Amino acid sequence: MARLYEHQGKDLLASVGINVPRGQCASNAAAAFEAARSIEKPVVLKAQVWATGRFKAGGILLAKDPEEAAHKGEQLLGKTIKGLVVEKLLVEEQLDAERELYIGVIVSNSHKIKGPVLLFSSEGGSSIEEVSKRNPERIASLEVDYLKGVQLEDASRLVAGVTFEGNSPSEAVKRSLAKAICQVYQAFVQYDARSIEVNPLILTKDQRLVAADCHATIDDNSVFRHPELGIALPRDMERPPTELEKKAWKIENDDYRGTGYFAQMAPVIEGPGWLGFHGIGGGGAMLGASAFVAQGFKIANYADTSGDPPASKIYSVIQCILSQPVDGYVLMGACLANQEQWHHAHALVKAFREQAARRPGFPVIMLIGGNKEKEAHQIVRDGFKDLPLRWELYGREYIYDTDFISERVRTLVTDYQMEKKS
Repeated sequence: MARLYEHQGKDLLASVGINVPRGQCASNAAAAFEAARSIEKPVVLKAQVWATGRFKAGGILLAKDPEEAAHKGEQLLGKTIKGLVVEKLLVEEQLDAERELYIGVIVSNSHKIKGPVLLFSSEGGSSIEEVSKRNPERIASLEVDYLKGVQLEDASRLVAGVTFEGNSPSEAVKRSLAKAICQVYQAFVQYDARSIEVNPLILTKDQRLVAADCHATIDDNSVFRHPELGIALPRDMERPPTELEKKAWKIENDDYRGTGYFAQMAPVIEGPGWLGFHGIGGGGAMLGASAFVAQGFKIANYADTSGDPPASKIYSVIQCILSQPVDGYVLMGACLANQEQWHHAHALVKAFREQAARRPGFPVIMLIGGNKEKEAHQIVRDGFKDLPLRWELYGREYIYDTDFISERVRTLVTDYQMEKKS
């Protein structure tokens, strides 16, 4: 899934007719000043980071005039909010709220549903999970028939199916709510979303509905249909992609044969003890990663080349792994499925024959099991036999012996680190 920033989510809502606050994005204090001046009323400055709970974390500030907006903008920009650096602000008008509500559409993977679920709550501002525990009578849901969609009568039933705190809204407001629910679902379909949550949807004191916040994710397989969103890397990440991740995504983006996944576990790699980690498939590879962490190693990245990709794609992923300042490379090829492993062998030989001279003594531990295992092992042995590396190769009998593999990694990496110091 590809996450959108709040301002992008609001653009989606505005495109289907939902009111959003007047506002502009700003990446410096001067731009925050100009945005506040153009709005001509008190503003709120909101850090554009992929995180919830921004207000409590200090990522949302109020300003009464452009001068204060510039000052507060300078405070926010560059600040770290929940581990994320603030590079952009959304400066928008403050709203006079009478009531906070919630509208959301999510894709349920439940075997009983396997489709969109529409949610409406008369209590916004909190997470929908908190509301369901505290006041379940204030939430209504609808399992959407995707072929039928959401009609106005469906949305009206959702609004009628909840209780409201205090006085119930007027019939005119309820009709507006039903229309807004249909519009949110329209945006969900139109932009191939996996989820859209408008929280809170504000009912202002002059009885307007305005989307004060929006969290949206787009199906990563549909990103190519929406270049206007400017998504650099369509993955569900808690942070913006690193430059290396952007480079790695081009491998996957331009070649659909098998998987070529690469993600950095830490944007900055400093000090010893980092491993370049390469898996084939999930289960066995993750068991190996856990064993290495237990040995005191730090995993620099997670890479996966499953689904029978060609050697060229695997080679490109290995290049990304080795472009990091790591003390060793580990391939956990614990794959006994329908995948011919000699493609990995060819990629390994090419990559390390290019790297070996620059990394004398570098540890390379390879576990390759599965189809063409025997042939793959022979390719690796022939290609590695004259390389100045610390390399070891294991087969299917070691797939579940992760303690043994991690101990071998520990020995080879320790020897390599001592050699570098001498």
